[in-house]
Amino acid sequence: MTHFEMFGKALWIGSEDYDKHRIFIIRGHFKLGKVENASIRVLGMGIFHCYINGVRVSDDLFLPLDSEYEPRENFPVNEKLSGFHTYVPQYDISPLVREGENTVAIHFGGGRYTFERECRFGYPKAIWRIFGEDSDGEFEVCSSLEDKIAPSFIYEYEIPEEVDSPVERQDLNNANINALGSDFDDSSWESCVAATDVDTDYLFSDCPADRVCQRILPEVIYDDAGKRVYDVGKNLVGYPLFKTKGKRGDTVTVHFSEERLENGELDPKYCHKQEFTCICDGSERQVMPLFSWYGFRYLEITSNAELISVDEIHTDLAVTSHFECDNEILNWLYSAYINTELSNMHTGIPFDCPHIERRGYTGDGQLTCRAAMNLIGAKELYRKWMQDIADGQDKLSGHVQNTAPYTHAGGGPGGFSGAVVEVPWQFYVHYGDSSVLERYYPNMLRYFDYLEAHSETDLVVSDKAGEWCLGDWCAPEGVILPLPFVNTYFFIKYLNRAVRIAQIIGRNEDIPSFEEKIERKKKALLRCYFNYNYEDSCFFGARQGANAFMLDIGLGNKKTYPNMLKYYEKLGEYDTGIFGTEVLTRTLFERGAGDLAVRLMTSEGEHSFSEMKKRGATTVWEYFPGSMRDRSHNHPMFGAVSAFLTEYILGIRAQDGSDTLDRIKIEPMATACVKRASGHVTLEAGRVEVSYNTEGELISFEIEIPEGLEAEFILKGEKHPLKAGKTSFKI
Repeated sequence: MTHFEMFGKALWIGSEDYDKHRIFIIRGHFKLGKVENASIRVLGMGIFHCYINGVRVSDDLFLPLDSEYEPRENFPVNEKLSGFHTYVPQYDISPLVREGENTVAIHFGGGRYTFERECRFGYPKAIWRIFGEDSDGEFEVCSSLEDKIAPSFIYEYEIPEEVDSPVERQDLNNANINALGSDFDDSSWESCVAATDVDTDYLFSDCPADRVCQRILPEVIYDDAGKRVYDVGKNLVGYPLFKTKGKRGDTVTVHFSEERLENGELDPKYCHKQEFTCICDGSERQVMPLFSWYGFRYLEITSNAELISVDEIHTDLAVTSHFECDNEILNWLYSAYINTELSNMHTGIPFDCPHIERRGYTGDGQLTCRAAMNLIGAKELYRKWMQDIADGQDKLSGHVQNTAPYTHAGGGPGGFSGAVVEVPWQFYVHYGDSSVLERYYPNMLRYFDYLEAHSETDLVVSDKAGEWCLGDWCAPEGVILPLPFVNTYFFIKYLNRAVRIAQIIGRNEDIPSFEEKIERKKKALLRCYFNYNYEDSCFFGARQGANAFMLDIGLGNKKTYPNMLKYYEKLGEYDTGIFGTEVLTRTLFERGAGDLAVRLMTSEGEHSFSEMKKRGATTVWEYFPGSMRDRSHNHPMFGAVSAFLTEYILGIRAQDGSDTLDRIKIEPMATACVKRASGHVTLEAGRVEVSYNTEGELISFEIEIPEGLEAEFILKGEKHPLKAGKTSFKI
């Protein structure tokens, strides 16, 4: 939509003095008759809250949804991005407006639009349009140069940019502390000036906003004369609500950490520089951060404040699954992955971590989207994120960015940029919507051209000049697999996806080209990396999932798979990076070695989920314990294998010959080592429940299928058709 279509005659407004009004409050006034109905469309670039007559128009947080808002000069360098979108929230404010005088107040708190270090989009600005019907008929009022502006009581604010972390500082003595109310006198404030329009396509979105999803009462674990440390009970994302007790001029300081020391104090290594402060005005006030979230389990607050609660915040998504079995490590993995993924879903993006970077890394996102779509109701979030990925593609070269929306960051042309193929594909598989394949197919073709242009001797050897280019990432002992090996694997994987996509959307004429590329790339991988010694028949000695990568795209010989099994039977734990862990585990399940896959997932070794659990983790870490590096303790990447809890342990997945989950089979693959399991997933057709229990030589199954879903049960090669409702088996 154009500016006029979305906002009519409303003006973007702001201040001439950016330094003075870096974080501001805008107030506007309007008069109405007796109101029948009223709606508001409103934006503050970046994060904002909006009030009508002193009442917040919504509980939504951290709006607008993050996106590629508008072009930035020469950023990315020497590229021209494909699209620019800004998502506009609209709210029914009929209960908030009144006959006579009304006030709208917009509190702007910064955000990626104005604070991105390398290249901000623009200066802070706001716009609003209220329309509806009153006793005089249809009405419309909107932002104008008559609106007033003044600095906020938030005097410092930062968002993460690789080395920084969230910081927010409030001065409760500021005269504008009450400026969001309806009775505040703004007559001395400056008038707004016209700000530049946003060069964008305005859209509505069904993607949910962030919300307070749970309120928690933490436990005191450390107390001395100057501070208290609290345990929230799990690693989460949110912020504290507290009551100030200090004298006028005192500072309340809150620090956050994912871990604590033995004496109960915060472990500074895992604080990630996160901080919130406020300057007291001598009265008791309830205070919370307004435009920042923090990733933590423990928080420390100075004793001149009384902690009331902690609000857990993430995109308002439902958990649409359940999993429980007789193995506590797998139960922990399910719970920890859900907690981690939700902790990293904010502003319409699947983030990598909630504190250090907060970026929509395409590598992390494409890797975990299968698990997220299995277990969480994230359909509209991924629908929106696919557009972000496409918007960030370079029109000139086909390069897909390592983050979506774009923030300068490292990654790679295979496992990261391939999100332009993998996310639409998984969206189609889970929701049966082939329109996304057709919509993003041209982006996929341009991406393939980019990979060809960055290949030498048919191996993908580089990314954009100057970019930090990875293959796999976060292996415990450091990655040994060469970048061309991993990125060429991904090129072939996505070409295989493209063959099927072309068939689905009626582009069969493209298939010969895809198949020719696949064969060339396969030959190059064999030529450069395969050990043809028959007894070996491995890629890199089967280390770090190398054989699994190649088996997944049809390479190797008769010895390659048995040698991979032998290697991991002996090793007994993961030695793989973020991509290799998923590929290895999936390959084992797909080839019938579900018991070995489960033994790796439940390994008691140092590099394991079990070790995370032993160390008290409630979220999945960025690195396995005992790795060469340890940083964030809230990263969903390794949790990608959680997809297989429902797909292979419960056994709920697409039938052979079906791409999508509108035809399913239930075929558990690890009943020799998982003796009891139960759970459900929620498909487009409805909820599918499976439970089983081993009793001596027999296994009892209870299965429930919704109406209209074609399903079959398979065990030990025997197929049994399933009808809607509950069915029991004892085999």
